[in-house]
Formats: sequence, structure tokens, C-alpha cells
Amino acid sequence: MEGGGGSGDKTTGVLAGFFGAGGAGYSHADLAGVPLTGMNPLSLYLNVDPRYLVQDTDEFILPIGANKTWGRFELAFFTIGGCCMTGAAFGAMNGLQLGLKETQNMASSKPGNVQILNMVTRQGALWANTLGSLALLYSAFGVIVEKTRGAEDDLNTVAAGTMTGMLYKCTVSEMALDSPFCVLLSGS
Repeated sequence: MEGGGGSGDKTTGVLAGFFGAGGAGYSHADLAGVPLTGMNPLSLYLNVDPRYLVQDTDEFILPIGANKTWGRFELAFFTIGGCCMTGAAFGAMNGLQLGLKETQNMASSKPGNVQILNMVTRQGALWANTLGSLALLYSAFGVIVEKTRGAEDDLNTVAAGTMTGMLYKCTVSEMALDSPFCVLLSGS
């Protein structure tokens, strides 16, 4: 028989259908128009009709009218994480350089290794925190400006970068108190 599983023994037919030898019983003529790139007509393990596996649509599920690019809010997570990792790597390299410079005249290697490790972790955390904070400020300002203006363009990027720079450089020293942005933040 063409489809298999027609031996008359009920348990053999059930087991053959379960393991893929029997089942639907498609002939080669039924599957002539189905593209089978690298597939057998029936799966030996799953007993799946390959006509159901042909994909002719996009694989992404999007609401109607939605674009396939990331918005500024989705990019914020990538930006913050990337800046934290970049800061940690840069800080670790900087800490290694500083630690090697400070411990080159030490007689014993064990305290020197501990000091190098402390410098690497301290500098890595410092730089990761600094760059992550800047990325968080930049992303937050970018999302706020985009939602306020209702447009996605380069002006949002410039405005977010400007506000981030102004807030980052705004310190509580006497020189920075004259900045209009610091006066706005302090409420004076």
C-alpha cells in the first residue's frame, strides 16, 4: 500500500500512525505542487503534513499601521546597557593601567595584586556608573522631547544631548549657579 499502516493488525496500524509510518497516507501525486526543500514528504517522527509548514507571510506580528523600526523608548534600553558595559570595560582598562603604575615598585606581589584588582573594580564601577547615568539622562530627555513634540527627527536628538550636557555639567559650584538651567533646577 502507498500510505502504509494498512496491514490489518490494529496495534501495528496505531503504532505505525503514531511513529509516522502510517497516518495521512498522501501519495506522491498529492504532494507534487508542494515545495519540499530538504524535507521528506512526511516527517518520520512527527507525522506532519509539509503543506502546513510553508511560510508565505512575514514572521513578525505587528499592529496594523505599525512600523518595523525601534522607537526611541526601545532604543533607550540598548543605549543604557551598551554605555554601562562600555564604561565598565574602559574603567577596567584604566584601573589596570593605574594599578600597574602604582604597584611597580612593590616588593611583594600579593598585596600588589590585591591593589590592582581593587583599582580595576573601582574604576570599572565608576566609569560604568558615569556613562550609564549619562545614557539614562539622554534617553529620558529624548523620550520626553519626542512625546512632547510628537515628531521623530534629529531635533529631538540635539535637544536631548543639549539638555543632558547642561544637566551633567551643572554642579553646585559658584560658577555654575549662573547657568539658567541650574537656576531652573534649584528653584531660585
